[in-house]
Amino acid sequence: MNDHILVDSTTPVATVTFNRPSQRNAISFAMWRRFSEIMQELDGDPEVRAVVITGAGEDAFSAGADIQDFEEHRSNSTKGRGYNEVVNGALKTLSDMATPTISMIRGFAVGGGCELAVATDLRIASDDIRMGIPVGRLGISIGHREMRGLVDLVGKGNALYILLSARLLDAQESLRIGLVNQVVKPEEIHDYTYKLAADIAALAPLSHAVNKLTMRQVQNKPSLEDLTEEEAGLPLTQFDTKDYLEGYTAFLEKRRPNFIGE
Repeated sequence: MNDHILVDSTTPVATVTFNRPSQRNAISFAMWRRFSEIMQELDGDPEVRAVVITGAGEDAFSAGADIQDFEEHRSNSTKGRGYNEVVNGALKTLSDMATPTISMIRGFAVGGGCELAVATDLRIASDDIRMGIPVGRLGISIGHREMRGLVDLVGKGNALYILLSARLLDAQESLRIGLVNQVVKPEEIHDYTYKLAADIAALAPLSHAVNKLTMRQVQNKPSLEDLTEEEAGLPLTQFDTKDYLEGYTAFLEKRRPNFIGE
């Protein structure tokens, strides 16, 4: 299983690759758990400023949960609870990361593969993708965390369209409803994605982290009326950082800032 997820921790942009191309990069139960561990490790490395997640080969980002696990881990509600806890843990780790994450999507991103892409900050897709969550074909449903992420991204109507139709959306429809951020040609996706990741990595990491945390707070408390004092003061914390002084000084001096994450 160790080679089913490849990690290139080259800084400042790391890469995590699901490496089961013969199974369309299906994610096994053990892979979900390992993925969570990997993302925590990368998020804890201050030299990693962005993470690109992708699938090996050209056929799939990921076809989702490995059907071979269903008998052992999803054959009844008791087993399913344990399985869902591991998947939810992986998706929570991903969505809670301070480090920006980008899904680079080729081919199929289906079921758990689509849900994982939804949990990343950005999704760059080639024009040959097919995305969807066809749980209706299997007689199962998605969990609350997956549902919330999907609704937050594409809205209630489009989320229901994805789930109730069980259709796999092409690139243009995925772009139209906001399921992906950008569509490029297959031969351009690598350079486009890593240029975007490099641009993000060059900016202030604390700004990224606080913006992501502020967004989660807004989603959790949309009225903004019951924010704690700490939550309300979060956007002001940047003014006390070395990076703010560096960014401000670099702007005045008309040079590129060198952010250190402090």
